[in-house]
Formats: sequence, structure tokens, C-alpha cells
Amino acid sequence: MNASAGGVETSGAVAAALRDKRPVVALESTIIAHGMPWPANVETALAAEAEVRALGAVPATVAVIDGRPKAGLSADDIERIGRGGDAIAKLSRRDLAIAAARGDTGATTVAATMIIAALAGIRVFATGGIGGVHRGAATSFDISADLQELARTPVAVICAGAKSILDLRLTLEYLETHGVPVIGYRCNEFPAFYTRESGLPVDVRLDEATAIARVMDAKWALGLDGGLVIANPVPEPFALPRERAEEAIERALREASAQGVTGKALTPFLLTRVNALTGGDSLASNRELVLNNARLAAEVAVAYAARVA
Repeated sequence: MNASAGGVETSGAVAAALRDKRPVVALESTIIAHGMPWPANVETALAAEAEVRALGAVPATVAVIDGRPKAGLSADDIERIGRGGDAIAKLSRRDLAIAAARGDTGATTVAATMIIAALAGIRVFATGGIGGVHRGAATSFDISADLQELARTPVAVICAGAKSILDLRLTLEYLETHGVPVIGYRCNEFPAFYTRESGLPVDVRLDEATAIARVMDAKWALGLDGGLVIANPVPEPFALPRERAEEAIERALREASAQGVTGKALTPFLLTRVNALTGGDSLASNRELVLNNARLAAEVAVAYAARVA
């Protein structure tokens, strides 16, 4: 049975958990449609949900299905998005109303997932990596809507930092300007998606999910708008050497420029090319960091629910 919360259709399990103030973790769908090839995308999505359940929280994978914003997809919904791949629309904030009005199906980015999660009453969200300021943004003005959403929407986002295809220094500058705390989970440096280090510091290091939950509670109790970034490095056995990742990214960026790939198509193109250039190693990293983030998100959601119950 499905229910409605804030204009969002929630699955029976998610609706019951929200009603009973039990922990819920939102999971995005762009990674299913555009972040990985089929069937690895569907397998990873289902595995992430299983990790959340195993640690005592309820997973709520988010997407727009036939014009309906949903938090808590069925296995059939996930399969549909995964098989659809690039044919599935990629939805950010500006696209949600259009997709709803037209009855479209779309995979939600970090920004759109945050919006739908917040409307449903979900405060914790696990993804792979957030978007950010693209390299060359001084002339292209290509800055992900994820950053502005983090400044305005009250959701804690657990991620492996920002994708290393971005300008990480400017991404952190943007987050600082807009008052978004960047917390390093058991790390002092901001992770760079495939790699565990970037040479750039986080705002604060916290080593326990309960400590993260206290910061979340304090931020919103103070009436401060926006979310938080909880940076959780990719597990060490699956991390790529920083130099190897950077070499593949630079080559992929040159190819994208030569082919005129820009806008929404840029990140999926770069991820696909980096995976090819690393012989599939980046896909393995991507999968493992997603599962790692799902586990931490479940722990944070459990700790936060205990504080606000």
C-alpha cells in the first residue's frame, strides 16, 4: 500500500516508518539510470537497500514514476529505471514540476532526491558523490544544482565527497559561502570519490554516527537552513591511486571537450570514460563507496531517530 506525504508517494514500509518515527534513509536513482551500466546498476541499488535494512533503517529509493514523486520504489520500478539507462530523464530541481505535469518517469539527482526526501519527512540521504563546481566554471558557469540544494534543504547527505571530475577546491569554497557544514567521517581530508584524499581539509572530523546526529539536531534546532555534507571515504581496498584517477579524468575531460559534451550529459559521459580508461576499476570503486555510504547513512539515521523520537 502506498501513502502520500508532502505530495510524495511513499511505499507502505516507508510510510509506516515515518509515522512511527523510525529511521529512514533516502537513496537516489540517477546512479541507477546514469551512474552505472545494467545490470550492475540494479544489483547495486538493491544491495544498497539491503545494507540499510541490515542496520535497522528503512530504505527509500527516490524517483519520479509516471509523474509521481516516489520515496520507496518497488523492485520493478528499480528494474525499469536500470534497464532504461540513458533513455530515462535526469531530473534536478528545475525538472521536477515539468516531469510531474507531463507524467514523465525520471531518475533524481542529489538535488531532486533531497527535495523529495525533505517533502516526505526524510532527513538522511546516501549517495555516491555530490555534484559541484565543474572544472573551467569560471568561463562555463557550470555549477551543479546540488550545491544550492544543500544550502536550502534540510537533509544530511552521506557521500564519498564530490566526484573527482570536479574542481574540488571551488566546490568547498561554494559550500563554505553558503553555510553548509562539511563533516569528515573518520577523515581529515575531503575525499575525492574514487580516491580517499584530495589535499583539502574538511570543516570538522567526527568519528561516530551519534556525533553526526548531534550536529544535525543542533543545526536544525537553531533554525539554520540547509543540509550537511558527511564525507565518507571509499573503503581503502577499493580506492584508486590519486594520480591514476587524475590521469583518467584529464583524458576524459579532453575527449568531452573535443566531442562537445556539456550540461547534464557531461557527468555520465565522464564516468563512463573514466571506467573504460581504468579497466573497470572505477566501477568497482563506485559500487563499494555507494554501499559504504548506505551503511553509514543507516547508522546516522538510527542515531538521529533516537535523538528526536
